[in-house]
Amino acid sequence: MENPNDKYPRPPFEKQKQPWPGLASEMKPRPDHGEQSYRGSGRLEGRKALITGGDSGMGRAAAIAYAREGADVAINYFPSEEPDAREVIALIKDAGRKGIAIPGDLRDENFCKELVERAVKDLGGLDIVVCNAARQQVCESILDIASDDFDATMKTNIYAPFWIIKAALPHLKPGAVIIGTTSEQAYDPSPDLYDYAQTKAATMNYVKSLAKQLGPKGIRVNGVAPGPIWTPLQVSGGATMEKLEKFGGHTPLGRPGQPAELASIYVQLAAADASYATGQVYGAAGGAGQP
Repeated sequence: MENPNDKYPRPPFEKQKQPWPGLASEMKPRPDHGEQSYRGSGRLEGRKALITGGDSGMGRAAAIAYAREGADVAINYFPSEEPDAREVIALIKDAGRKGIAIPGDLRDENFCKELVERAVKDLGGLDIVVCNAARQQVCESILDIASDDFDATMKTNIYAPFWIIKAALPHLKPGAVIIGTTSEQAYDPSPDLYDYAQTKAATMNYVKSLAKQLGPKGIRVNGVAPGPIWTPLQVSGGATMEKLEKFGGHTPLGRPGQPAELASIYVQLAAADASYATGQVYGAAGGAGQP
């Protein structure tokens, strides 16, 4: 038995800032992605997964868990996140599985197509697609959001999953799964996350739309909606220093979540025994947020 209130660090946190997109390895305290705690039981034996944003945050937690559950895993990440990505690939290989690192910019349509093709080639197929990578930049007023910044957020959070899923579908067979990372922001948007929040509402919507479209083909589509989770998104422009210092303190559990606390959700949505779960969005927000 563990008390969830004091299982992980609570605010106040040290003020800190990193260039976008940030590194988990340089955060204080360092996030827990399940590196020491996650234990697999063969639930994804022989599966082949592609995870965007697999170097840190929920993507990293999912990559570690998938490998320990028996899956081979390809991760995508921004080139500057290479130090974190190397750690993840080492953990995947330590689990006895194939780990493929594919750096690149998801804002480029051609790269998204190449990403899928390389994952299929190097993994020998594909049956799990996790669209997790995201761009989040806090901005007090819509008047201060430049069109280029708005475009970058839309391309990372909305266009990239569109391109990736389109490229992946010809390779997905009945039993395959697609998982999107949405957010509590989809339901209760913060005023200073105008562009990010609407992309997460769109993510929730595409999960439900695609689930209806692909259900007859035997392909399940679901989403995960985190609340305040301790990831590089927050320290690389995704939160003000004031919000960062108190991050997660408003929740009933009184702290932010750690990526490791969502790993089992990504596993459950990918596992064959969740075969009737499609079009669902699973929340994990410490007692706050929706759903």
